[in-house]
Order: sequence, then structure tokens, then C-alpha cells
Amino acid sequence: MQYVFRLNIFLRPYRLQASLALVLLATLVSLDLAIPRLIQQLIDQGINRHNEAVVIKTGLLMLGISLVSMFIAVGNNNLSVMVGEGMARDLRDALFLKIQTFSFGNLDQMKTGQLLVRLTSDIAAVQRLAQMSLRIGTRAPLLMTGSLVLMVNTSPSLALTLAPLLAVTLAIIVFFTLRMEPLFHLVQQKFDGLNIVLQENVAGARLVKSFVRGTYEGRRFEAANEDFTVQSTRVARFLAIMTPMLTICVNIGMVIVIWVGGEDSVRGGLTVGQIVAFTNYLLTTMAPLLMMGRLANVWAGGMASAGRICQVMDTVPDVGDGKPAQVSTVSGPGRIVFEHVSFHYNSRQEEPVLADINLVVEPGEMVAILGATGAGKSTLINLVPRFYDVTAGRILLDGVDIRQLRQEDLLASIAVVPQETILFSGSVADNIRYGAPEASDEQVIQAARAAQAHAFILALPRAYDTHIEERGVNLSGGQKQRIAIARALLTRPQILILDDSTSSVDSETECLIHEALAGQATSQTRLMVAQRISTVLKADRIVVIDRGRIVACGRHRELLQTSPIYQEIYDSQLGGGTGLPEDLLSGLQEDGR
Repeated sequence: MQYVFRLNIFLRPYRLQASLALVLLATLVSLDLAIPRLIQQLIDQGINRHNEAVVIKTGLLMLGISLVSMFIAVGNNNLSVMVGEGMARDLRDALFLKIQTFSFGNLDQMKTGQLLVRLTSDIAAVQRLAQMSLRIGTRAPLLMTGSLVLMVNTSPSLALTLAPLLAVTLAIIVFFTLRMEPLFHLVQQKFDGLNIVLQENVAGARLVKSFVRGTYEGRRFEAANEDFTVQSTRVARFLAIMTPMLTICVNIGMVIVIWVGGEDSVRGGLTVGQIVAFTNYLLTTMAPLLMMGRLANVWAGGMASAGRICQVMDTVPDVGDGKPAQVSTVSGPGRIVFEHVSFHYNSRQEEPVLADINLVVEPGEMVAILGATGAGKSTLINLVPRFYDVTAGRILLDGVDIRQLRQEDLLASIAVVPQETILFSGSVADNIRYGAPEASDEQVIQAARAAQAHAFILALPRAYDTHIEERGVNLSGGQKQRIAIARALLTRPQILILDDSTSSVDSETECLIHEALAGQATSQTRLMVAQRISTVLKADRIVVIDRGRIVACGRHRELLQTSPIYQEIYDSQLGGGTGLPEDLLSGLQEDGR
């Protein structure tokens, strides 16, 4: 329940509507409790005494109360829905914004499918909990309390006789509610697993198809679906036991009232109207207990989901603005210094991904990072924009530890073209303008020209207004990469990071892109991760990384003479220069690289 109470903060903006809903609910309960008294009056003073006026008057009053109750119930329902929907909307916004603050490390730990379940299913469960609390969840205890008071007022001895049965009924409901919360928590965990498999397969449907793994993925989804179904069935079976038990309690209560009350009536202690009124109050007491029993799954599910939502809300980003006074601006030339930098993704990892990295990148310099797959190239450049924080050592930007910079200011000075190109649904121009929404059409075109994307964009059906489908499926890999490069260039960054971002374009286009990048701004510092030798040949310096350590640093011709690892990569890809564009070969010969 502590998690439910914590989420009450999202109820505060709607406290007026919630209070009005509760006032209407209290009025509705009062009218409901008046009906058995009117029935008693109808029987004792009307029917038994053959008083037609009392019968008509009481009947019309009961009918009027029923009509008023209907309008009050509709008003309460509308207000409850308004509060629940508004609360759910605000909670979704808050949870989404919280996820936006997560660092890469947080996102590594929490799977996409898990976060989607929390944004959808878990919030829906909390919404149902809020709505039911303002309707049946609050009405049931009010009815039960009012009925108990009126039962004692009608016949104290008979109410005392039923007290143990009512206590047992309440204990059954509490037991089931407490037992169901962990069960529902497990159901949501199984739903997480199911959603993860579903999300992975929808995103990777083409890969599954190309490798003919549909049968395997079908079995994998079936297993996750079976786990979810088994757990849901277990909860349903557990719930199925509760309703018959409560029904037995109601029937036992009715028997006790008729038996004990009937004997008391024979002795002249109770009137028939009192027995009927008492029976109605008993039903009004037991019915809320039955309602609460049926709502136990809503309560249990809501409490479990509230805990899962709070788990996300309580997550502290691995990377955040530090405690020291923040440097609010990044205005230097863009000199990057790695001082004894080491990094591992988690404390359980024995071998660090990077170990004792020392590197200086001068302003305006283009430094290429080369190495085998898994050597730590992408990890190294991900430390510069603080996608991850260093485990040891420090990174300086113009003499300032980047951990003392505000993240917004640091990221505003850096543009990253990631290894995996991400495009959003919208026009080509919108995607290029994503990092600089105020940019003019002319600036968008200039960035596209620099990225060698302008020509193919003009060939599209609507040029820059062409709609990009989900994940850019209507574009080739090379086209997507060039749009991503244009998007980065449009922000005019102080530091440009290219993470193997030209792997899907041909060597000639790649050469043109790098020539355009070189002409962008002499003060722009560029870090470039590459798999291909042809990508790094025109770099000012080439850094070779092996097993998380810098093993060589220099220019192309120098490394061919001094670095066995670089020579091995070069020979395996190009073997004496075969396959390089002629202009690139001649350029290398001219500058001596």
C-alpha cells in the first residue's frame, strides 16, 4: 500500500473532482440505507394496518429515492472516470519523462518490453484502482458500516449473534487480498517476459524471416505465453475459491436471521417489518463484502502495478549532474583529453572493457579509432557525451572534467551519428531538422549536401517532403546513414562523433562525405569509429585499440611500419592498396600518409 499512497501525488490536481465524487457517493449510500427503513414502515404501518395512504406515500418516496440515486450514481461515475483518466495521463507523462532521464546503463538493465508494460498495463491497473476506489471501493465500506449501525439499531441481540460470521467474512476477504498481491506481481513479471519476446520479434521480423527462424521464435513466444497463461490461470483459480466461500457466509447469515429473528417475532420481540429491514441491512452488509471480494483482484493488481511503477520512478540515473558547482557553458575550442580512463559496464565484470586509456584530441583534429569487433571502440566514444561515466580516470573537455558540466550543455556541443541509424516517422526534412527544429530549409539542404544525401533525396517521390515509414523501411541502409549524418551536421556541433556511420555507403561516397566534413569547420573536433581501413586513411591520426587498450597511434604510413595489428587489418582488407578509390590513393601519396 505504501506505493499506492506515494502515487496519490498524481491525484492532487483532481482533488476537487475526487472530493465531489466522494460527497455524491456518501449521499448515494445514505439514500441506499434509507430504503430498508422505508420497507419496514411500508410493512408495519401500511400493509399490516391496511393503511393505503402509507403504502402509496412510502412507495412514491422509494421511487423518488431510486430516481435521485440514479442521477447521483451517474454523476459519481463521470467524476470517477475523469479523475482516473486524468491521473493515468499525468502518470504516463511523468513515467515517460523519467525514462528520458535514464542513462544508457539504466536502459541496459531495463528492457524495452518491461518499460512498455509499465507505461501501458501497469498504469491501466493503477487507473482502475483509482476509479474503483472512488466508486465501489469506497461505497462498499460505507454501506457496510452504515448497515452495521442500523442493524444494531434495529435489533442489537440479532446483530450480536451475526458478529462472528461478519468477522469471518471480513477475514476471508483480507486473506485473499493480501495473498493476491504477490500473485499479481508475478503475473506482471510474466507479462514482461511475453512483451519482451513480442517486441523483439516485431522489431526483428525481417531478420527472423531471412534466417528462417519463424518456428524457433514461435516456440520461444509459445513458452513465454504459456508461462503467462499458467500464472494467470493460477490467480483465476485462487480467486474462484473466494466467491463460493463468501456466498456460503451470506446464506448462513440469512438462515440465522430467519431462524433467530423468526423465533423472536413469535415471542413478540420483533415485528415482521423489522425482520425484513434487518434482512435487507444484512444483505447490504454482505453485498459490499462480496463486492470487495470481487474487487480484490483490482486492488491486488493495482498495488502490484503501483510497486512496479514506483520502481521505475525511484531509479536513479547512472549518469547525472554532479554535486560540484556546474560549469554552465561549453565554449572552448573542443580539446578532449582522456586521462587514465578505465571502464566496465558493471561491478561484477572481471575484465574492464577499457583500461588505462590516455589520449589527447586537439581542436579541429579528426581522430579515427580502429580495432577488432569488441575491442572497445564504441565504448570509448560513448564516454565523451557521458552516455556512460568512466569507472576510473577522467575525461576533460577544454580543461574541465565533463562530469562537472551540465549534461544539457555537454550534449548541446556534441553531435553523435550512432552505429544503428534511428529515423522517426515523418518527412525527410523533419528527420534532418530533428536536432535543430528552427533550422531553415536552406540550412537543411546544405547539411544534406555535405552528407551526400541531397541527390538521392531529390529523387524521392516528394523530395524533402517524402514521408519516412516506421524505422525508415522505405530507405536503404546507406540512405538512412546519410540522413543521420545530415541531421548531426545541421546542429553545427563543436564535437562530431561518427560511430561507424558510413559502413553502408560505398567507398567513393564515403570519401566525398569525409571531404565535405573536412570543409565544415576547421575548429570542429571529430572522433570516428570505423571497421574499414578506407574510412580512416584521411584521418589526422589513427588510434588502434585492442582488448580495451590503445596499442598504437599515428598516421597511416607510420602505423604500417610500427603496428603489427594495424598492418594485419590493412592486409586482410586491402592487401597493398587494392580496392581503394584512385583519388584517395593519390591523395595519400601526395601528403605522405
